[in-house]
Amino acid sequence: MTLGLIYQGFIIIFLLTFSFGPAFFSLINTGIKHGYKQGSLLAFGVILSDSLLCFLICLLVYFGAVSILHSEKAQTFSAIIGGIILIVFGAFYCKKHTSKTDDTIDVDYKHPHPMLMITKGFLLNFFNPTVWFLWLGNVTAVSKTLDYSIIKMLIFFSIVLGAVLCVELAKVFLAAKIKNYLTDTVMTIVNYITGTILIIFGLVLIYNHYFAR
Repeated sequence: MTLGLIYQGFIIIFLLTFSFGPAFFSLINTGIKHGYKQGSLLAFGVILSDSLLCFLICLLVYFGAVSILHSEKAQTFSAIIGGIILIVFGAFYCKKHTSKTDDTIDVDYKHPHPMLMITKGFLLNFFNPTVWFLWLGNVTAVSKTLDYSIIKMLIFFSIVLGAVLCVELAKVFLAAKIKNYLTDTVMTIVNYITGTILIIFGLVLIYNHYFAR
């Protein structure tokens, strides 16, 4: 049982940190552009949303009410809201032009407000339906192993989320380290790539859950 939980824990950590979703690309982009501090705030926002989702789904599984998440209306609503958020963030990235010289002149002005970064990370992750169903699958699988004990589930996922945060911070740290080796042009291109990816994610979400029904 213990080995099985360890294996499941590693799988969850890998899926959450290397799923190459919107939050992944935004974390790398922020680490490169603004450095470790701002990137870590974004990562903290992502983990906050993961923690809230995990807690909510643990409660739904415990009370046998997971069917709520499978309803067509719930899926469509979350996809449309999530898609709009991703498109807005993507457009914002595409408009920005990065200048390392400007950053050194007025660092405080260039860096976004800490609460803005936390909120951004939270929204990018929370309104991604893929993350919802990833947590639904993981919690459902682990809950059987833990005999549907809400206390055991929360302890297990708290440890997993702590490990996920460490991996996210490591990604941001590595991204921040290569910042000094990138030119302004390359960093601007990174902005466009990140923005384009977020817009594509948003359009696909809306299309798949609304227009392609």
